[in-house]
Amino acid sequence: MSDNYKIDDDKKKYDLRGKNIVVTGATSGIGLAAIKAFISSGAFVIGVGRSVERNEKAKAEIISMFPQAKIEYLLANLESQAQVKSLSKTIIDLLGQKGENHLDGLVNNAGTYLEKKQLTEDGIEKTFAVNHLAPFILTQNLLQMLMNAEHGRVIAVSSYSHYTTPLCLSRITNPWPYISLMAYKRSKLCDVLFTYALNRRYDHLEAFAVDPGLVNTSIASKGSQGISHWVWRSRRKKGTPPETPAKTILYLCAEDEINTTQGFYFKDCKPKVSSRKSRRKDLADDLWDLSCKLTELSWD
Repeated sequence: MSDNYKIDDDKKKYDLRGKNIVVTGATSGIGLAAIKAFISSGAFVIGVGRSVERNEKAKAEIISMFPQAKIEYLLANLESQAQVKSLSKTIIDLLGQKGENHLDGLVNNAGTYLEKKQLTEDGIEKTFAVNHLAPFILTQNLLQMLMNAEHGRVIAVSSYSHYTTPLCLSRITNPWPYISLMAYKRSKLCDVLFTYALNRRYDHLEAFAVDPGLVNTSIASKGSQGISHWVWRSRRKKGTPPETPAKTILYLCAEDEINTTQGFYFKDCKPKVSSRKSRRKDLADDLWDLSCKLTELSWD
């Protein structure tokens, strides 16, 4: 392991040798910081990005910091259900080539924020498709690999913006009127609902949602030169570095025993009470049923 990148000298160090981790949205921001944290702890990491160039640049940066890094990058555009399903198969095949039948951590970090409404090739509003349906598909397709691990963990990077957010599932796939911030907040509420649903349904699996706080990343600036871009460019300067939430992601994947008596929503390595709506079983079940219908997947 390299000493060039340290999570925090006064925090517990983890030995993740023999562990396999997948991180989406892995070429910058929180995803890239999380990968460095996992690599520094000895894990084999599969990063997922949507650009060949950005994948290669991120991998080169990691190897320059950790010459012995066990890292692979895969290409996928997570707005496409077909590509997410193909990605799942590629991950399973890649692990199989290394003689591995288990996945210790799936970090569903990739997210998007769109100023104007866009529909995917599947006819679904893109924010909901990328931020919720892609993790739903990827988790389902990798479920057996996660269940094979001693402590299989699914991590959703959510947001404090999920609080006080209305959720009308009948209009979520093509909302009108479209308000970018509301679309983003709804998708992050779905992340927490999905997290709680996974924990209710599966005993040999643990799912957590991470509140990263205000982080200095470019999420609201990608692909947009509108008002969201200009507002976020100023606001992000007040945020913490991506390494801060990366510590929580590492903790949730690496810690053997995590106290969940206060729930499955964490910030700064500590439990935090998520919104009342995010803990509603009936709403989580309705979202689950809708997601199964939209993705043509069965979890039975």
